[in-house]
Amino acid sequence: MPRIAFLECSRCKTRVSAETPQTLCPACAGSLYVRYDMDTLKRTARRDDIAAKAAASPASLGMWRYADVLPDVAPVTLGEGWTPMIHSRRYPGLYIKEEGANPTGTFKARGLSLAVTMAKHYGLQHLAVPSAGNAAGALAAYAAAAGLSAHIFMPQDVPFANYLEGIVYGADVNMIDGLISDCARIVGEKIKAQKEANTPTSEVWFDISTLKEPFRVEGKKTMGYELVEQLGWTYPDAVFYPTGGGVGLIGMWKAFEEMEALGWVTGKRPRMYALQATGCAPVARAFDEHKPASEFFQNAATFAAGLRVPKPYGDYIILDILEKSGGKAIASPDEVILESILDYARHEGIFLSPEGAAATAAYDQLLKTGELKPTDKVVLFNTGAGLKYTDMTAEAMHLRRPNEKKATLPTSLPVGGIITPQ
Repeated sequence: MPRIAFLECSRCKTRVSAETPQTLCPACAGSLYVRYDMDTLKRTARRDDIAAKAAASPASLGMWRYADVLPDVAPVTLGEGWTPMIHSRRYPGLYIKEEGANPTGTFKARGLSLAVTMAKHYGLQHLAVPSAGNAAGALAAYAAAAGLSAHIFMPQDVPFANYLEGIVYGADVNMIDGLISDCARIVGEKIKAQKEANTPTSEVWFDISTLKEPFRVEGKKTMGYELVEQLGWTYPDAVFYPTGGGVGLIGMWKAFEEMEALGWVTGKRPRMYALQATGCAPVARAFDEHKPASEFFQNAATFAAGLRVPKPYGDYIILDILEKSGGKAIASPDEVILESILDYARHEGIFLSPEGAAATAAYDQLLKTGELKPTDKVVLFNTGAGLKYTDMTAEAMHLRRPNEKKATLPTSLPVGGIITPQ
């Protein structure tokens, strides 16, 4: 496993040491990338050894099969990564990357596994995150596994599964009347107040927000390595990625850059598509208006909770990737997203998350316009298990439990001598 050479600002290219925990670039507040000594990696890291190592060692399973291109640390793992690549039954070129198979049911497990791993490595004790829901659940799980404290802030209307996860894993759960942007503001204010009050360093929260620390990108980049390996070390024609904060899209682009430097893959990189909901489409709007960054999306509203990010911190990186790759950003209405959930469930046997269905809805749209052909090789990400959104999807369908009164559960249940909250 490689030592980190330095951290590099994605905007101004300032280099920062990775010896101590870092958040943003001290020069311009840009997001930091982890950089390795690629000359050394070219001599030591071999793609042909990956499968053999994974087969020989439990420590090399999941996303940690790519340990040669991840930080040299002892992982906090729950078995994340190496998710299925499902070939569509209807479209010969379509492959659906099922990230719902991860621990906590979403792709967020990858980024939080590595972020919590590094937090433990640095000796941090308190981790805080504003979240649209799934990152909070993943942080709660990995913090519990690492013996760290998690402080999570979510909009009060997130899927109920996200709230339940936080409680079950023993996190400090805070439900906010607002959006993820309001949660981020509150986290920032609390950390600032802690520092001004001279709170002992070990008790000060560390902000583990999307792109405000460098290691969630490192975890998410493993999706790029996986999809290329699962396609026989070749690129697809396009990658469709539901985009709220966009860390996965950014991470995959970083993975492609690294693999090319190592000689692990050649050819033209895939066109990258960022998919959003029309009720919260800051990236799609900025793309359509040819702007280098997005503007805050007012009155954001969509049942695809993970896409309800009014202004992604890394919007300038996402838009640059879309332009360089020849891709685009596309937004779909909630009713079309719901139709796609039902279509893929009934014809493919896959219960998509609303975010994943934003991607399938856009894919189907481009098939109809002829921009894509059914034979074009496309990897489309379902970023979470549809079952995590049962309340949101049922509400969108106006669906209620039959004989609901008869099926009502008791207000409290005895569990191991403990009475659950009423």
